[in-house]
Formats: sequence, structure tokens, C-alpha cells
Amino acid sequence: MKEYTVSRLNNYIKNLISSDYILRNVTVIGEISDCKYHSMGHIYFTIKDEESSVPCVMFKGKRERGLRFKMETGQLIRISGSVEVYERDGRYQLYANTISLAADEKGKLFEEFEKLKLKLYEEGLFDFEVKKPIPEHPKKVGIVTASTGAAIQDIINVSKRRNPYVQLYLYPAKVQGEGAAATIVKGIETLDKMGLDTIIIGRGGGSIEDLWAFNEEIVARAIYAAKTPIISGTGHEIDNTIADYVADLRAPTPSAAAELAIDNVVETLNKVRNFRTSMDRAMDSRVREAKFSLEKLRNALERLSPEAVLRDRQLLLAQSVDKLQRLMEDKLSRVKQRLEVDITRLHGLSPTAKLVNGFGYISGKDEKPVTSVKSVSEGDILNVRVHDGTIDTKVIGTNV
Repeated sequence: MKEYTVSRLNNYIKNLISSDYILRNVTVIGEISDCKYHSMGHIYFTIKDEESSVPCVMFKGKRERGLRFKMETGQLIRISGSVEVYERDGRYQLYANTISLAADEKGKLFEEFEKLKLKLYEEGLFDFEVKKPIPEHPKKVGIVTASTGAAIQDIINVSKRRNPYVQLYLYPAKVQGEGAAATIVKGIETLDKMGLDTIIIGRGGGSIEDLWAFNEEIVARAIYAAKTPIISGTGHEIDNTIADYVADLRAPTPSAAAELAIDNVVETLNKVRNFRTSMDRAMDSRVREAKFSLEKLRNALERLSPEAVLRDRQLLLAQSVDKLQRLMEDKLSRVKQRLEVDITRLHGLSPTAKLVNGFGYISGKDEKPVTSVKSVSEGDILNVRVHDGTIDTKVIGTNV
């Protein structure tokens, strides 16, 4: 068996489809969904019927001659072009050369849809200012849909999973065919009088004919007149109805409507726990800050109190006295040192200081010093001063 790389396989399929005569020039009728105008001028969209869908693209160069109207999701169109493989992604898509509106029953319904949408838009039924907020934690939720089918089961399953404590109130309405719009209106009016938190209206996907009950004007006006917030979850994600535009909130599917209407009790409990934890932490932080501030104020009060001021002044006075005493002691010590030096010097200059080691000071009766033997005579009384007193003596003679 021959082996291929992915790129060679895609290239082989691309060549196979390109060589098909029918696919090189094909015309397809379908309803537009997920229509996007690219900034480069190209248009990317999907066409669908009740059972399948095909991705499509119209390049900017084809638009001038091949497109005469503005494409919007929900339009029934006729496309002529070629089917080719986008080799990089390995998927085929329809490359449009010309696009026109399909003139059959679906086209007529679409025209009615557009006329009613414009009328209600101009009346203000779509304005965001008039839309009511959806309660975050509902206790009672009403449902207007068929009693059988996937829609109600999906809503119930979502409700049980997210919050089994929410009470569901079903008004079994006819959601397709003759008289469906009237039963939907009756369901909205009945549930609106019951004081519920939120009402969900909707059904599963289908063609424009299948969903037409939710495009009726009486349904739109019943939604607008209701006091209870209404979530519209009609069809699949690519479907749009008038009810979606008028409702307070649009959900792509009935399951998504239940997700938006009913809070997740587990997440709510976790949020409460987290909020409690955050609140406890905040309170602890505030208490710590308050204690710190109180301690600062207490310390400041103690510093500024008369007792503290007196204590500080007493301490300052004691420090000043100590300093003064030290200064006085230092000065007295310096004075003593100076005095001792002066005494020593004075003692050195004192005559009596020299009267040691056998030296003495001799004076006559007139207390004049005897400086020469010639100044005394035999028999004179003299005084000899020594270091510890005086000696009275008599001259018995002199020697020269």
C-alpha cells in the first residue's frame, strides 16, 4: 500500500475535485449563517439547510459584479461558483462568483423577518437601555418551551448540575406550526404573573420555518411587556430570531440559556468562602493596623503627659547637675594642679627652702641679714634661722 504525506494527500484531493466538471461550476441554495466581512474586502460565510452546512468565501474581486445586496445571517441565497480544496487546512469550501437572494417561500419569510426587525428596532424594542438585568442568584425560573424534546431536557440537566435548589416552572407551549406563537405569548404572560426571577423561552434548532413562531410580532411584544427578565435561547448558535433581539439576554442555545439563568451553586459557595477568607484577612489586617496606631498614640501620650515631661526634665536636670559637678571637679583639679605647681615654684624661691642640709640664715638684732664678718663685732648677739627654727648665738670672734 502506497504511503502519502498529509500535504500530498490534500494536493491529490484538491486535484481530484478540481477535475470534476460539476464542481467547477455549481449553484447551491441555502441560508446564510456566520457572515463576516473581512477588512481586506473578502466575505466569509456558511450556507446551511436543515441537515448540513458548507463554508463559503467571496473574494473582493468577485463582489463588484457578483453581489448586489448586503449579506446578513439568515438570508436565503443562491450561490454560483466552484468547489475547491483549501490545501493548507485540508477542507473544501465553495468559492462564490455570484450571489443572489432566493425568491421562494424562505425568501419571503426572510423579507418579513427584516421588515419586522426594522419596525421593532425603530420603536425601540431592541434598545439596551430598556433591557432588564438578569438576577445572579435566582430561586424560581420559568420555562416556555415544548414539554417534550431536547430543549426542556437540556435545561433540566443544566439546572440540576448547576443548582438543584432552583425551582423550575414549565409552561408547555407549542413551539412550531400554526398557533405556536399564541401559546408562547400565553406562556410568557402566565409565568410573568407568578413572581418568578427569570423566564427562559426557546426551542431547538431548525429551518427558518421551524423557528418562525419566535419571529412573530405578538411574541416580540409579549417579551417587551413582561416585567420578569427573559432569556431567549432559540435554535442553534448560528440561528437568530426576533425574540433574541427583544429579550433581555440572548443565548445561542436552550442549554446556554440555562447556564446564563441559573447560577452555579458550587462556584457561588466557593466565592462566598473566598470572600469570607478575604474579609477575615482584611479584618485581621485592620485590627493589626488599629493596634499599631493605638500603640503609637499611647507612646505619644506617654511622651507628652505631664508626668513624662516632669520625668524628662528631672532626668535632664540630673544630667546637667552631673555635668556641672564634673566640670567643677575638673576645674578644681586643674586649680589644685596649678596651685601645686605654684607652691613648688614658690617654695623653690623661698629663702627658708634653702635652709636645709646645714644651711641657715643669720641676722642681727635689727633683723638685718649678716652678709659680712665686718658687719659684726665680738660679743654681738646673732640669730641663726634654720629650716625648723632659730638659734640665738654670740660672736666670740671672726676669721678672715
